[in-house]
Amino acid sequence: MNKKVDVLLGLQWGDEGKGKVVDVLTPHYDMVARFQGGPNAGHTLEFDDKKFVLRSIPSGIFQGGKTNLIGNGVVLDPVLFRQEAEELMTSGIDIRPQLVISKKAHLILPTLRMLDAANEASKGAAKIGTTGKGIGPTYTDKISRNGIRVGDVLHADFRDRFEQAKQRHARMLTSLTGEADPLDTEEYRRMEADFMDAVEYLKSFRIVDSEYLVNDALQSGQTILAEGAQGSLLDVDFGSYPFVTSSNTVAAGCCTGLGIAPSRVGRVYGIFKAYCTRVGAGPFPTELDDANGHAMAERGFEFGAVTGRKRRCGWIDLVALKYTTMLSGVTDLIMMKSDVLDIFDEIKACVSYEIDGKHTNHFPFEVDSSITPEYKSFKGWKTDLTKMRSEDELPEEFMAYVRFIEEYLGVPITILSVGPDRIETILREGFVYKH
Repeated sequence: MNKKVDVLLGLQWGDEGKGKVVDVLTPHYDMVARFQGGPNAGHTLEFDDKKFVLRSIPSGIFQGGKTNLIGNGVVLDPVLFRQEAEELMTSGIDIRPQLVISKKAHLILPTLRMLDAANEASKGAAKIGTTGKGIGPTYTDKISRNGIRVGDVLHADFRDRFEQAKQRHARMLTSLTGEADPLDTEEYRRMEADFMDAVEYLKSFRIVDSEYLVNDALQSGQTILAEGAQGSLLDVDFGSYPFVTSSNTVAAGCCTGLGIAPSRVGRVYGIFKAYCTRVGAGPFPTELDDANGHAMAERGFEFGAVTGRKRRCGWIDLVALKYTTMLSGVTDLIMMKSDVLDIFDEIKACVSYEIDGKHTNHFPFEVDSSITPEYKSFKGWKTDLTKMRSEDELPEEFMAYVRFIEEYLGVPITILSVGPDRIETILREGFVYKH
């Protein structure tokens, strides 16, 4: 049968609306698999007048009967996982039959969360803007071959492995903070006890060699959607380094994050907002610190689903989008939050930069460069898009904006989101579902 894995990922600095689209597409798939990131990523879904925020559990969990996999490329905090799982179960969603966890996913220990905070504090004014969830230090332990994985909790010597990692982290904390025994506190003892309780809860789920699960599923003709976290401009290799996340957020991360060959990647869905946002520090050429930027933040409810931090807002950056579309070989574009721009008389799109006095249409730049965006302007549509359910209802001014983006990027926009609810989604006439 040899089916392929379709990949869904964000093309900007995260927060593009991936959770909603996964939920919309899940009925067409047998399995949804998260392939990287951790609980610093919040995927928000709204339907039936309810709102859910997922951090580690795949967004296909709401569509019954589908396998949902937390893949080996994910880093998992047992405490936050338990909280997330229990909230879903309280809402009447029985996740146990559907959820599977990779043995090779790495665990976020309490000491790694402390190291994250200590590392960020030590940077002073050069802070990256980490969420403090322990993501970076966990990936650091993974790469340095010192990590603890989900599968380790099944071994009789798990406590010994945990203790060795804990003492190593304590020495690192001492070097950063100067405290002789940074773990000799009631707060840490509470954190560790909570962690161990959560590990027991984690063991009640199905823990597997997920690379076999995925490839056997493909071989038997099942269809799989790989769900990415964060956004392509936060990729540790290709993003605006060092203001990036700690994993590969482009399509290539799906191969290492699930254990599939590059030849098994099929369709690549690239998601972007009709404007642009960013959380935390780092360059943002089209950022608007004016009434337009504040209006975008207010209308788009631009506050982090996990951190609550206000997002920086600005016009869409097509130079950056063309770059990330290229990196992942995007086959289908999906434009989110189109309705946020309903109120503007004029809408702009960045089509090139002036960097240190030179004109360019290439995204990669030094983070301390002097960057001036160059824009193309469009007439606003001044229409409530949330009421529309088909492409032929959409105003011509809006469609002119859509067509220009397609032409600039050289990839069709096949899905348009005109509101937060799953029903506020328009599959365009050119969209043909196929595996």
